[in-house]
Amino acid sequence: MRPRACRPPRLAGLRGLPPPAAPPEIAAVAGERRWLALHLPDLPTDRLARRDPALDGRPFALWAADGSARRLTAVSPPGRAAGLAAGMAVADAQAMLPDLVLFPADPAADAALLAALAAWARRWTPLAAASPPDGLLLDITGAAHLVGGEALLLEQAQSRLGRAGFAVHGAIAGTAAAAGALARAGCETIVPPGGEAEAIAPLPLACFRLDPDTVAGFARFGLLRAGDALAQPRAGLMRRLGAEPLAALDAALGRHVAPAQPVQPRLPGRADLTCPEPLLTAEALEIGIDRLAAALCADLRAAGEGARAVVLECRRVDDTVQRIGLGLGTASRDPAHLARLLRGRVERIDPGFGIAHMALIATRAEPLAAAQTGLPGSVAADASRREALAPLLDRLTQRLGRGNVFARVPVASHIPHRATRPADPHAPMPATPPGWAARPRPVRLLTRPSPVAVIALLPDGPPARVGRQRVVRAEGPERIGGEWWAEDAPEEDYWRVETETGVRLWLARREGAWSLRGYFP
Repeated sequence: MRPRACRPPRLAGLRGLPPPAAPPEIAAVAGERRWLALHLPDLPTDRLARRDPALDGRPFALWAADGSARRLTAVSPPGRAAGLAAGMAVADAQAMLPDLVLFPADPAADAALLAALAAWARRWTPLAAASPPDGLLLDITGAAHLVGGEALLLEQAQSRLGRAGFAVHGAIAGTAAAAGALARAGCETIVPPGGEAEAIAPLPLACFRLDPDTVAGFARFGLLRAGDALAQPRAGLMRRLGAEPLAALDAALGRHVAPAQPVQPRLPGRADLTCPEPLLTAEALEIGIDRLAAALCADLRAAGEGARAVVLECRRVDDTVQRIGLGLGTASRDPAHLARLLRGRVERIDPGFGIAHMALIATRAEPLAAAQTGLPGSVAADASRREALAPLLDRLTQRLGRGNVFARVPVASHIPHRATRPADPHAPMPATPPGWAARPRPVRLLTRPSPVAVIALLPDGPPARVGRQRVVRAEGPERIGGEWWAEDAPEEDYWRVETETGVRLWLARREGAWSLRGYFP
């Protein structure tokens, strides 16, 4: 793309806007870096037009309260063609254009859209920054050749934003301030290295985002363009107008670095904490864990997800990384629960000379919708009980091991020790097979039968004594045989007995030998 001549500047809407926020640093050395600036003069109106196609071609404007009056803050191109301008009173605008569509200004939405566009611009360079209120700054040093050169990069950025529905002007220069001023002036050009002074000389001073009162102060001395101000003695201008206007011009010439803040897209499943001082104690690590858990769960809640597995990464000052993994039985986004589980493992972290950075990452997440409580016995009530039980199960699993915490679910078998099987304690309980547990069964079954000494008054009669304890109640026998298809299918007689101490036992008799099989509550 051949650099186009500088068109007449479009300065409508620049007056009255707040100065850009001072961003943090990107190390940039004048003469060594190349910057691409993109100016979106109609960002607020383009945002609405992209959301509502019915506004295409119609005059509309945004307004905000200015004391007791309402004034326009942005006007669509058809509205400007009809004579409207930013700063005009809403009543005057409606008198000039009765069919004008009005919307309240939303600076937060504009800032969010600008940040999203800066993240989108990372396709060309990792150092892409928002330049509030209506611009983007891209440090393209060493990146332009990847798309065929600076001219093709500028053309590609403008064409893609244009197809997305944005009015855009772009410029490339050796300093961010010079590129931004050229873009705001509508000069779609590429400044060769070292040509910034010549390129910005004809630009109006308003293109440098100076305060309107400052621009008016320059005008009182007959200084309307950047070249006029740069040709004057600095001491006199600084004494009369202050150092800030000259600092903006110096930034354009590369005499000092104009900082910019590159966007760092934050993954929804990750929370980071940079420690101002290295952490050395368990108490300090627990405080960091609490903050990370709160930030991670907030992101998961916004995404409608819950974590099933998380990893805590602790990077020490010697650049070694220690990790703690944690699995959960059910998806959770409860920061207190996550922090409690992680604090239980904090002793596994060796801080060495100190932890400089901490990160909590959700390595596995699942959709988690809001749960509704229900009436007793309903499916919603069962789900609520399982959700309330999940934190306890996670803590038990952490202490005892995953294989040692399980539930037992019913199985269609009349053999007592085969009537249940271990299962995931977080899973819903399956339906009970027909006829299952038609007779009372002990809560605790022994893994292996335990032989006991039993005295019965009759050979086939109930037990009278179990060991040294006298039996006060006995019920039985219940004869249980094995499966008919099994080779060894012995029959056993089972008795429920209660001793004089109140212990309730489940005893089995097989060929005259007695054994203890379980305990009743």
